[in-house]
Amino acid sequence: MKKKMLTGFRPTGKLHLGHLHGNIGNMIKYQKDYENFFFLVDWHALTTEYQNPGNIKSDLIECAIDLVALGIDPEYTHLYRQSDIPQIAELTLYFSMITPLSWLERCPTYKEQIIELSSKDISTLGFLSYPVLMASDILIVNSDIIPVGEDQLPHIEITREIARRFNYLYGKYFNEPEAMLSKATRVPGIDGRKMSKSYNNAIFLSDDYEDIKNKVGKMITDPERIYRKDPGHPEICNVFSFYKLYVNEDRLVEIEKRCRRGEIGCTDCKKEIAEIIYESLGEFRERREEIIKNVNYIHEILRKGSIDVKRIAESTISDVRKKIGID
Repeated sequence: MKKKMLTGFRPTGKLHLGHLHGNIGNMIKYQKDYENFFFLVDWHALTTEYQNPGNIKSDLIECAIDLVALGIDPEYTHLYRQSDIPQIAELTLYFSMITPLSWLERCPTYKEQIIELSSKDISTLGFLSYPVLMASDILIVNSDIIPVGEDQLPHIEITREIARRFNYLYGKYFNEPEAMLSKATRVPGIDGRKMSKSYNNAIFLSDDYEDIKNKVGKMITDPERIYRKDPGHPEICNVFSFYKLYVNEDRLVEIEKRCRRGEIGCTDCKKEIAEIIYESLGEFRERREEIIKNVNYIHEILRKGSIDVKRIAESTISDVRKKIGID
């Protein structure tokens, strides 16, 4: 039997380059090698958007359109909506009984988001227990492989700890999933922080050329470089981080040398990388336009995916209830 690969996406609208290079690339690359479970995490979205949930449903569809347009194939993948699988919520309740608060409070992502999203009231149980819900997402189908960005590694480790604790208390049942990191473990936004819609620093896959050019134009480069002929320091330049994603090794070495010698300016690099990004998404844009003409196709994919996953989830919950001793 094939191993199971699973990953989820917060339905905060259209996908951006951080999603593509962070884990979607691996999802597409390996989707024929695994049994895949890719889903839209609308419950997770509520942890930060509970006061303004009006766009979650429409954003979810936008996200699903982008995934299919990129090449996620429903022939090889269960694509579904998190809230269509109520067994995830039940498993979250059981896991919350055995998860120490200290595991959640020490999570680096929790501490970072409390600071970064200080404009929102996220001092809630739902936000603190985000990793428990994530563990349920993963373990409801007993996944083996989780494609993630570097920032999600602490959550995967909590999932492993929860699985280990459940197995210790009630007998071996759950896998301890492994993370699959992409080449780009952390894709920077235009301000240098992790690319995120929440930070308003993202380049979206569906952006037109002018949007991409304008956003790249705002990227932080080398603050020590005042004039074009000044020697550059590509290791601290945001634009150079994108060259690493899009050009081959020979071209990368050439750009680095020219930058250090002051032979190429930041404006030149920004113009070139904007064009490279836009051209790389040409096929995606064409497929997206076709899908938008028949959005019912996306609804049908999500419906079928939910039916298939619910069957697996029902079996898991039945086993868990017996393991715990309440059935």
